[in-house]
Amino acid sequence: MMEELHDVQLTEIKPLLTGQNGRNLQDFDCQEHDVETAHGVLHVTMRGVAKGNRPTILTYHDIGLNHKSCFNSLFNYEDMQEVTQHFSVLHVDAPGQQENAPVFPTGYQYPTMDELAEMLPSVLKQLQVKSVIGIGVGAGAYVLTKLSLNEPTLVEGLVLIDIDPCAKGWMDWAASKLSGWTSNLVDLIMGHHFSTDELTENQEIVQTYRLHISQDVPLDNLAMFYNSYSSRTELQIERPIPGLNESTVTTLRCPSLLVVGDTSPAVDVVVECNSRLNPTKTTLLKMADCGGLPQVVQPGKLAEAFKYFVQGMGYMPTAGMTRLVRSRTHSSSSIGSSDGVRSRAATLPEGAAAIPGLTADHAIRMAA
Repeated sequence: MMEELHDVQLTEIKPLLTGQNGRNLQDFDCQEHDVETAHGVLHVTMRGVAKGNRPTILTYHDIGLNHKSCFNSLFNYEDMQEVTQHFSVLHVDAPGQQENAPVFPTGYQYPTMDELAEMLPSVLKQLQVKSVIGIGVGAGAYVLTKLSLNEPTLVEGLVLIDIDPCAKGWMDWAASKLSGWTSNLVDLIMGHHFSTDELTENQEIVQTYRLHISQDVPLDNLAMFYNSYSSRTELQIERPIPGLNESTVTTLRCPSLLVVGDTSPAVDVVVECNSRLNPTKTTLLKMADCGGLPQVVQPGKLAEAFKYFVQGMGYMPTAGMTRLVRSRTHSSSSIGSSDGVRSRAATLPEGAAAIPGLTADHAIRMAA
């Protein structure tokens, strides 16, 4: 199929969550495109232009969200403005999930999660993006991980928020079917994003996102994306064993930062994902006093962690850091590890070098 790129006039954006001063900074210097791929049209928003040989930040949102509701809080945050001075940003909306998306026609076959990942290289080629640092949440984290496994030369680094590497098991499927008898799609997705405690205690953000999920995305389109994610296959990743299979094992080859709130419903699966990745290139960040959607609830902490992450990749060497407290751990679930958990806490010095590239698993604890 011929691949075409169509410019779309940027319309007024009225996000639910805006920057610290009330403005949506993502409105400026943006260009929207509909890109034709082998698996259908993908709506993307490019902010800025590629900065020399630097990668572009590529975002991919979770189910029930689009790039605005998922990432505006983070990219509007003051500290993140420093980052976007150094990088262009490409926001991807999964098919049919963007604002004012038309309802898919009867009989439309929604792409699988594998196909959603396969759509991205042609988009990057059309927009002349040579490499990316990915930021994905939930389903978007899964898609970007697939992209990195398929096209490792395209992906320089990954920030994976609430990632679940596992296929949806039979018990999970049965539970969702049973709960579907008494709960609608919006309730199921709210339970995906937020813990039971959050749903009762954090009323403001819960109400904001319930309205967004129920009103801003056509529910038929949303159901297709939800079903595609629920039908995902297990990520074929395996922790390399030193001296045995480092060069042959299937795993992420780029620096990776795994992020989860310490009361998130995704804690266990994120820890499981961490246990399957190369500990010399992977950092696990657990955010204190945070549940689901850490990029919304704690955008300042995540922005600082991201600055530190890209600094470790050799970019933004003069960025200042203040909040990170680090503890190095040996993962109790890691392959070939029988030491259990050992930790040592230390305060990171301002301008400290790298998150990736150290020799053990890392758990960064971000205090308030």
